[in-house]
Amino acid sequence: MTSADVAVPAAQTAEPALYTGKRAKRRSNSLTWGIVGWVVGIIFFFPVLWMVLTSFKTEAEAYTNTPHIVFSPTLSQYKAVFSSGLWPYVANSAFATIVSTILVLVLATPCAFALSLRPVKKTRDVLFFFISTKMLPVVAAIIPIYIAARDLHLLDNIFTLVILYTAMNLPIAVWMMRSFFLEVPGELLEAAEMDGAPLRRTVVEVILPIVAPGLAATALICCIFSWNEFFFAVNITATQAATVPVFLVGFISSEGLYFAQLAAAATVATLPVVLAGWIAQRQLVRGLSFGAIK
Repeated sequence: MTSADVAVPAAQTAEPALYTGKRAKRRSNSLTWGIVGWVVGIIFFFPVLWMVLTSFKTEAEAYTNTPHIVFSPTLSQYKAVFSSGLWPYVANSAFATIVSTILVLVLATPCAFALSLRPVKKTRDVLFFFISTKMLPVVAAIIPIYIAARDLHLLDNIFTLVILYTAMNLPIAVWMMRSFFLEVPGELLEAAEMDGAPLRRTVVEVILPIVAPGLAATALICCIFSWNEFFFAVNITATQAATVPVFLVGFISSEGLYFAQLAAAATVATLPVVLAGWIAQRQLVRGLSFGAIK
């Protein structure tokens, strides 16, 4: 038996051992990163969890310096929140959010279509103009907006918030929708044109069903931004058109901060957005990852 006959089996047995070692190392790294991901997720989620737990405490338990981890849960804070006139604020927020989101989708869809599948001259300049409107600080724009609303007798009017929320979310929606439209194959438009389909029918029956996940993702993000908006609502509204974020500020009084009631009100205020995200989570994931993997 020669040395070559002995060396070949040794090399053959070394390769599976090396492959097994790499596989074990890869699995160990995956487990480590998984644990790190869970720890980071729990750290970020902990304030939300603590808010929910605080909402079931009494004011005395919530206001102590030493946190009460073990306590007897109570629903008194939720009863106080619902009995303090929450529903008009919820109705105003829902109306402003839904109507402004619909307007944003109606305006952003043809604009994004024109800038992607039907580009115009200086498309980059147009896109930069849209996104540049988000560069102006809201504090710098509130005075002229307030004066214009006052002169037009639109202070404390829910339609003023609808207009402001539409203008606030429109640039983001155009950029998002354009990225979704860019992933639509141009051959679909050519095939529809060869079949003699008009542009409106092509967009409604061919293009929109393809970018439906992107529409859902854009609508959900616009809803979140509108529902959580505070600066315009607190400066433009008073009593008739105040929204949920303005309602939450009412728990900060000269007597002090009602931690338990504020936590209960904040929990109730976050439920609509959480439920909307949970219902549309599949469309949201598909929309945000649309075109990421080809």
